[in-house]
Amino acid sequence: MSRRKLTRQQRWRVEKIQAERAERASKKDERDGERLDAGDYSAERPGRVAAHFGRSLEVEFVEGDSISRHRCHLRANLEGLVTGDAVIWREASDGSGVVVARGERTSVLERPDSHGQLRPVAANIDQILIVVATEPEPHPNLIDRYLVAAENTGIPPALILNKSDLLPAEGGPLRTMLARYLELGYPLIEASARGDNGLDALHAQLTDRTSVFVGQSGVGKSSLIDKLLPEETLRIGALSADTRKGKHTTTTARLYPLPEGGIAGRPREGDLIDSPGIREFGLWHLDERELADGFIEFRPFLGHCRFRDCRHRQEPGCALLDAVERGEIHPQRFASFQRIRDDIAAP
Repeated sequence: MSRRKLTRQQRWRVEKIQAERAERASKKDERDGERLDAGDYSAERPGRVAAHFGRSLEVEFVEGDSISRHRCHLRANLEGLVTGDAVIWREASDGSGVVVARGERTSVLERPDSHGQLRPVAANIDQILIVVATEPEPHPNLIDRYLVAAENTGIPPALILNKSDLLPAEGGPLRTMLARYLELGYPLIEASARGDNGLDALHAQLTDRTSVFVGQSGVGKSSLIDKLLPEETLRIGALSADTRKGKHTTTTARLYPLPEGGIAGRPREGDLIDSPGIREFGLWHLDERELADGFIEFRPFLGHCRFRDCRHRQEPGCALLDAVERGEIHPQRFASFQRIRDDIAAP
């Protein structure tokens, strides 16, 4: 996907809108400062971003066994907060609040926007759950993009096969494709939002972790979370009859506390982040070395090519090409690497 180029008029309009927003935020920040000085807000409290809505946030506050959520806005000097961020906030008398600081991040998942600029998606997450399903048809290249992104951030990934009840008894090409990832050491959990298949294994994978669900639209991320959290109401979309691709139904990343066994009132066993469905995961910010390092089976061979500037195309003595010939790297994974590399290099 090429980067979108703006016309001069479009750039002027964007800059104008941004300036107006900055001015409004500055005025609001002045009012907040006056209220803080006047003692209209409570003492500072720890919280966590549960959802993000432009300049306002939904902040979760935990006090003992009590969990509450508060609509808060940001001080003007705070930018780039995302779902999962740890924050310091102060509560107003009406239950709203203002976020005054952001805590340190243990991890952050970023992806480039249409302009090639990195944008954070979620923070302080322990694993990325890549959801695939029998429909829409899963593309190995998209799975590889998620895996490369996860490897680049150091966040462990796992694969979730939803709608596994629709697989033929012999498994078919999909199971063959997923078996390659199992051989590489990536966890694979088979589940179905239509029944209870695999839910115990999924709960075990989620316990004591903050997990983000990613994948194509229509693979059933929200349906799975609906099964795990029956008391939460998520917008569930059907597949488009024409394209067999998913309709985007989740519009903002949200954090959901996961009660033990998915039963309300039980102790919290983990957290889920449901993110908007996307069909392509850009990796324009990576250079070729970082991209190759994201394919974990390539790592033993990197740096062992005959030529230091080897591009892993048709050069003699290429360690990756030799590994493909020996069967140590699957040809489809190598082809996926080449496709992503060419996408990154495209103007």
